[in-house]
Amino acid sequence: MRIDLVTLFPEFFEGPLSCSLIKRARSKGKVEFHLNNPRHFTRDPHRTVDEKPFGGGAGMVLKPEPLFKCVRAIPGKGFVILLSPRGKSLTPALAKQLAKKKHLVLLCGHYEGVDERVNEHLADMEISVGDFVTMGGEAPALCLIESVLRFIPGILGNPRSVELESFSKIKNGTSGKILEFPQYTRPQVFRGWAVPGVLLSGNHRVIETWRKKEALLLTKKNRPDLLKFKTENEKLR
Repeated sequence: MRIDLVTLFPEFFEGPLSCSLIKRARSKGKVEFHLNNPRHFTRDPHRTVDEKPFGGGAGMVLKPEPLFKCVRAIPGKGFVILLSPRGKSLTPALAKQLAKKKHLVLLCGHYEGVDERVNEHLADMEISVGDFVTMGGEAPALCLIESVLRFIPGILGNPRSVELESFSKIKNGTSGKILEFPQYTRPQVFRGWAVPGVLLSGNHRVIETWRKKEALLLTKKNRPDLLKFKTENEKLR
């Protein structure tokens, strides 16, 4: 997969794209990154990329021309994504869909936003990584990259881990999604807090039942909005 990042701050990505599983994915040839700065496609001496919005406003807005020129200069025809708080929510299902693309172009907005004509005529999709606002699209772009790369075969050490993580679908007849169950490792007792005995039993069927129950309890406590029950009898008690 090729991923082009269109950003005013390419240095933001130097560290994150050179460590951990992303570094391994690059070394294996699973993904390649290219950094593109819209400032290089301006015509004035100050390389201006922003302007005051028509109608007034508190901040500056990214101009369309540098972004259009920057994206058009990228080789090939990538799937263009605008990172934006108002976009479609990034979910595991969407990340899995994007992982099938051969080429992604991620537009990292900044300041008070991007000229709407970029969204209407340049971007193929507008995506949000959560109901919050960041200072730019760079951090959301990293979130999207990590979530997408997890679905590319050969990047994760254990492919089955994708099936067992948070937001996976419930498989007990109940619709909705579920958070991941609690995890424990050595030491068996830490500061007087012991690992649940069931995990030491060696009985995988009992352990699986415990994990499902704990995952449902945790989901009900932290994210009840994820649970959608078909009948009253299926509700967690």
